[in-house]
Amino acid sequence: MANWCRISSRTIANHMRKRMNQGFIGSAADISQTSGLSSALNNGRPVSDRNRRYQTSSPWNRATLLCFQRFKSTEAEKQQDSFLSSDSDDDHQSLDFPGGKVSYTSEMSFISESSQSRVPCYRVLDDDGELITDTSFQQVSKEVAVKMYSNMVSLQIMDTIFYEAQRQGRISFYLTSAGEEAINIASAAALTEQDIILPQYREPGVLLWRGFTLQEFADQCFGNKADYGKGRQMPIHYGSKKHNFFTISSPIATQLPQAAGIAYSLKMDNKKACVVSYIGDGGTSEGDFHAGLNFAAVMEAPVIFFCRNNGWAISTNVSEQFRSDGIVVKGRAYGIRSIRVDGNDALAVYTAVSAAREMAVNENRPILIEALTYRVGHHSTSDDSTKYRKLDEIVYWKNTRNPVNRFRNWVQSNGWWSEQQETQLRNSVRKQLLEAIQVAEKTEKPPLSEMFSDVYDYPPSNLEEQEKHLRETISRHPSDYPTDIPV
Repeated sequence: MANWCRISSRTIANHMRKRMNQGFIGSAADISQTSGLSSALNNGRPVSDRNRRYQTSSPWNRATLLCFQRFKSTEAEKQQDSFLSSDSDDDHQSLDFPGGKVSYTSEMSFISESSQSRVPCYRVLDDDGELITDTSFQQVSKEVAVKMYSNMVSLQIMDTIFYEAQRQGRISFYLTSAGEEAINIASAAALTEQDIILPQYREPGVLLWRGFTLQEFADQCFGNKADYGKGRQMPIHYGSKKHNFFTISSPIATQLPQAAGIAYSLKMDNKKACVVSYIGDGGTSEGDFHAGLNFAAVMEAPVIFFCRNNGWAISTNVSEQFRSDGIVVKGRAYGIRSIRVDGNDALAVYTAVSAAREMAVNENRPILIEALTYRVGHHSTSDDSTKYRKLDEIVYWKNTRNPVNRFRNWVQSNGWWSEQQETQLRNSVRKQLLEAIQVAEKTEKPPLSEMFSDVYDYPPSNLEEQEKHLRETISRHPSDYPTDIPV
């Protein structure tokens, strides 16, 4: 195999040189002037005189250089070689296998299915909002802390009012982030505006932090003409190009391979930014989770995979999802640095994401974060969680382990918050939301033609035929269609 690889490397290199001399992928190149590339293509050995006859003095163009960057040695490769290499210098006691040397052993031993103890969970604040002794965390200024808490309260009120609006029949669907406010806001606070977000569907707080207004949330949920999705999506499927927030998509985990690809493009463009892709514990059972992590690890993409392990994938408990110690241990299988954090501790989440971003951007590596939290609300307005979990369990997490109350205690203990500010904030947010809903309800719906636009530059005949058929049907049965949609 090793001999074949050496021959193959020379063959590929020679083939590329010949084709470039013929005008393929830009001009021909002088490999001797490209640092590390010559030896990389020749399996780490100097280029022979036989191969040098194909070299010229013409410069490499950018496309060719980008094509070969993936073959260059990196810190991750060195780390892998070190991890996989044998401690013994005796080649007879190890196997020189692609990826590094592997030690031999005469003892047959299977790797255990689990470690003796579970991976610990990083936290900064206890359940009462008190700093844990000797804890280390990223310092937060008064301004940032107050904004974080204000946003957590705003998200909490927004969920309550929109949920009630759905129950009143004013919107068709809603899904809350109750119990997961710290994950939303603290993770967003640790990122920059240049970082790209690929959400699942329980991360509206990230948009809220970035400046998405309550009116914009209401317009999307009511699907009016001010909705950026032009009324085509279900409520809560937000998106904002301005805020680098990809539009939410209902299929589970499809955003993870996409996140790896986007992160790789940031790396190739030398952008000092990363991608953050959120997912729930249930999504880790999808094939796209594994494809996304493996792709990101191999391509050394600056992406943070943030898993909200809230205990339930709709009605499926985590004990029925996997036998591993949660999600955090899955990172190592793909060569990804990972951490488990208390998702109800805003300071712990902020600190972990800050550190993860620094590693992702500066070291060009993926990071996996598992945040342990709890979904206090129903999965959505289509669900009744009391049918599959005990009410006492919900009440315990809502009252005893409430992330909003915990963070408020810490902010207040620093003298940065008062009861008067609390009352003013809650009254103000509630008033703004009710006004936003009234405006969204009265705003005209997008015209019927928007159902068929924005996909093709010139609509194909089958799409034109569908629009014609729909309009004919509406004209024959006008009473069966809503009157507030312009035809």
